[in-house]
Amino acid sequence: MMLSADQPDPGLPWGRSDAEILLDSLKVGCAPPDAEGKARSLGAPALSREEKRRRRRATAKYRSAHATRERIRVEAFNVAFAELRKLLPTLPPDKKLSKIEILRLAICYISYLNHVLDV
Repeated sequence: MMLSADQPDPGLPWGRSDAEILLDSLKVGCAPPDAEGKARSLGAPALSREEKRRRRRATAKYRSAHATRERIRVEAFNVAFAELRKLLPTLPPDKKLSKIEILRLAICYISYLNHVLDV
């Protein structure tokens, strides 16, 4: 490759601008980007799958989304217990029952209904 007099050789330090020299000096400690396009330093070991998962879960955005999903799940769970409670006979009918009491009463009621059908 032949350079004209007004085109300095980029391989020589006096043929490059100060900004190019500075950028090259900063690139020395960096590895090429990984598969996700993120640069990683040469000195740091690659993160394990578990460590990546922990770091992702530590972000505020992830925690907020997880808390929202958990609230929705608990709400659906409580609605299901309320519907089951309405189907079970108790005296008095408006008696407050715990979730375990609702499940135990449902088991007894189902077994009673099976007994009635068998007789």
